[in-house]
Amino acid sequence: MTTVEDAERPADRPTLSWERVRKAADKLTTPLLPDDYLTLLNPLWSSRELRGRVEEVIRETDDAATLVIRPGWGWRYLHRPGQFVGIGVQVQGKYHWRSYSVSSPPVRAGRTLAITVRAMPEGFLSDHLVNGLEPGTIVRLATPSGDFVLPDPPPARSLFLVGGSGITPVMSMLRTLDRRGTMSDVVLHYSSTTPERMIFRDELLALHDKHPSFVLHERHTDAEGVLELASLDDVVPDWRDRETWACGPAPMLDAIEEHWERAGLTDRLHLERFSLALSGDGGEGGTITFQNSGRQAEADGATTVLEAGESAGVGMPYGCRVGICHTCTVTKISGTVRDLRNGNDFDQPNEQVQTCVTVPVGACVLDI
Repeated sequence: MTTVEDAERPADRPTLSWERVRKAADKLTTPLLPDDYLTLLNPLWSSRELRGRVEEVIRETDDAATLVIRPGWGWRYLHRPGQFVGIGVQVQGKYHWRSYSVSSPPVRAGRTLAITVRAMPEGFLSDHLVNGLEPGTIVRLATPSGDFVLPDPPPARSLFLVGGSGITPVMSMLRTLDRRGTMSDVVLHYSSTTPERMIFRDELLALHDKHPSFVLHERHTDAEGVLELASLDDVVPDWRDRETWACGPAPMLDAIEEHWERAGLTDRLHLERFSLALSGDGGEGGTITFQNSGRQAEADGATTVLEAGESAGVGMPYGCRVGICHTCTVTKISGTVRDLRNGNDFDQPNEQVQTCVTVPVGACVLDI
């Protein structure tokens, strides 16, 4: 399609792209790069990576907090409700990456986004984000990803089955429905050990009071036990007729998936898992050669190809870092890598492999 701008531009006039401008600036500012000067002016200005500044840390419960982040140059506020973003935080001189669901709705007002994190006993980074991160901290960001999303327009009848911090992507969906005035027939069943540990409980109760079409079921598992899906007919009699989103601990999601399979309704079920199920054995380790950069890394059988590349200073692509979004996929020219999810080996030349869930089995070469 020809736009007005295209029609008015002479055919022989060259288009000056941002890439050409950047390359010219690189030459003018050698040995430093334009980014080195931009960062002196504003730490959020970078053409090489997405950055953000932590504006506020809001305590939600004793062990959970919402991080309000102001993204910098290059960020687009186009995430869909329910998606996650990658966040890289420097701790003790090293960047640590994790992916967290966006809990805020996709709106440009205020030019911030929010992620909500629960500090896990075994979670080094989650504990730091909740208890150690100070406002003003500069973090790295990865663009939104994920298919656990709210469609537009939303279905006439929806069911959300949530456990613990699984409320975070669902909260983005509910806030979006509230903001747009499109709260249809929605049922949320939220399981938490105690009322005090229910993230966003006060806001959810307020939404329940505001929208007659929004029904909230609270279940406090310390006192009531976990929800037995056999009793779902009593809690939500029309659950079979609802589009369903479920997010929470792995055992809960496994049970829900099996229940929907028995009912023949898997096409109406959407699952979001926060952890990577690693059922396969690790690799033997080996030397990974990154052909384009000429760099190498020695990796053991528990270090992913992605982590090895980052430790060697290679600009590795990544997204979710748990094998969902395929952003990290590159071509393996030679050698063998093993998939940590199922133990399958990729040993053919010129195969596409996901670097965030594979480990080397001997020497291998990647096209990056």
